[in-house]
Amino acid sequence: MVADYFETMGFGPNGWGWVMLRASGMTIFLSVTGFFVGNIFGALAAIAKLANNKVLNVVANTYLNIVRGVPELVLIYIVFYESSSLVTTIAQTFGYPEPIFLPVFPVAVTALGVISGAYLAEVFRAAFLTIHKGELEAARSVGMAPGLMFRRIIIPQVLRYAVPGIGNVWQFILKESSLISVIGVVEIMRQTKMGAGSTHKPFTFFITAAILFIVIAFFTGVGFRKLEQWSTRGMKRE
Repeated sequence: MVADYFETMGFGPNGWGWVMLRASGMTIFLSVTGFFVGNIFGALAAIAKLANNKVLNVVANTYLNIVRGVPELVLIYIVFYESSSLVTTIAQTFGYPEPIFLPVFPVAVTALGVISGAYLAEVFRAAFLTIHKGELEAARSVGMAPGLMFRRIIIPQVLRYAVPGIGNVWQFILKESSLISVIGVVEIMRQTKMGAGSTHKPFTFFITAAILFIVIAFFTGVGFRKLEQWSTRGMKRE
């Protein structure tokens, strides 16, 4: 059985090793880009939720409640189908008659960004609330401009306290990237299903997929722990 496993997952002419590694690269690239977009969505949602504006508060809370209340698979389908429908409608408004189908990768990145952004928003908001109000008042008292205060006081401290939460959301979105296989992106899970169907060896491929996800999660987790240690340097530890 072990010999059969290594033969199937080997890097020879009949092995699936290189194919699974390429799928792993796609999973990493997809997760990283989706996570980057999620940080943008999360930052905007956190700012809207913290703002002294009821309209922005309602918009932010609506976004967070919908994304956290609807299953991720449903959200992926909604983004996938509605994005092409929206672009087609806009194009037809300007006289373009043919339907437009967007490439699946940008749609997948957007879907992961929307999902991760809802969780990152709470991470950023909680980190902002840890900043002592006296620091902000002191900055205003010396005439520091809002942009400068945001860059020198708010961002460094928010990131310092947000890193652990950001790392947790990264692990979550890495696993959620497996759902993207339903719209055709050839990442680990899509390639696993294709390989299992072609060779009739589902156990071999799904075990390999589990190992690949564990390896990626482990090494990126180490990276986030190093980042957390760096961001909290100089702070008193309990």
